[in-house]
Amino acid sequence: MMNENVKIVELNAENWYECCTLEISMEQQKYIEPNAISIAQSKFEPSLKPYAIYFEEKVVGFLMYNSVQEELDGYWIYRIMVDKDFQGKGIGKAATKLMISKMATLPNFKHIVVGYHPENVGAHKLYASLGFIDEGHRFGKEMAVVKHITV
Repeated sequence: MMNENVKIVELNAENWYECCTLEISMEQQKYIEPNAISIAQSKFEPSLKPYAIYFEEKVVGFLMYNSVQEELDGYWIYRIMVDKDFQGKGIGKAATKLMISKMATLPNFKHIVVGYHPENVGAHKLYASLGFIDEGHRFGKEMAVVKHITV
């Protein structure tokens, strides 16, 4: 999988519905909200920035981050999902790197935080491979891992 085939595009009138039709595996459904819920949330919380993930010009995923700092003095990744038919190709990792590049333009950018269920092995592998560290932070049923940004 070549990273240049992956891009992220701000959610818009042309791609929002495709994001709503993407599917994850039955096993993953207990770990992530449907994209439609995330898209609705972004309309009521304007600091949330939703994006469609494209692979070879096709919408294959969805991601969203917060553009204001929250807990742990970090910017939080709210959602990353890749359609079940496109998983295992490195698309999620490439899209996350692109998202981190966009987040790097935010003021006082020093930490990125993401929360996920401890049993979500796929999420754990993805974030660990990108340098996120489990420092023991827990929020309800989720663990939060942190990536410290050094300039």
